[in-house]
Amino acid sequence: MMKEHAKLMKVISSAGEIIGRKKLQKMIYIAKKIDLPFYEKYNFHFYGPYSEELTLRIEELCNLGFLNEVHEKKGGYFQYRYSLTDTGTEFLGHYDLDLPPFEGCMIHLNEQSSRFLELVSTVLYFDGLEQEEVKEKVFTLKSKQRYTEEEILDAYKYIENIRGLVAEELAKH
Repeated sequence: MMKEHAKLMKVISSAGEIIGRKKLQKMIYIAKKIDLPFYEKYNFHFYGPYSEELTLRIEELCNLGFLNEVHEKKGGYFQYRYSLTDTGTEFLGHYDLDLPPFEGCMIHLNEQSSRFLELVSTVLYFDGLEQEEVKEKVFTLKSKQRYTEEEILDAYKYIENIRGLVAEELAKH
């Protein structure tokens, strides 16, 4: 079992259950962008940053019986729920992962809506640009989401808060 697979299992274990493929994608991307050790490659996609590599790893973990993926029909779409299986929990208990503590970060990310995480990850995707340019990108690329300037400012505040949370967890470690 590769270390990257085990890290994903640890994320899901920390969060308890993650509802939504998009949410899982954004949680890992945000963690990566705030310097937690995730190395999946991301490209900009319809819903913001997306990793085919992450999708394949999650599929492999489901096929191995380490992750439980439940499909639920919600109105006109399917929703996916991810949790660790007993086999996954047992495996993770035997796997020595030398990781910075990120449980609090994952719980915090998991408490946010997918829509908000999509905005946060989009802001982080364009983090090399000035804030005004990022706003333009969000308003253009995410026009259907109808994000407001206030929501974009909230995303910037959230990024600082989550970085602070990770720094606190590292200081305690």
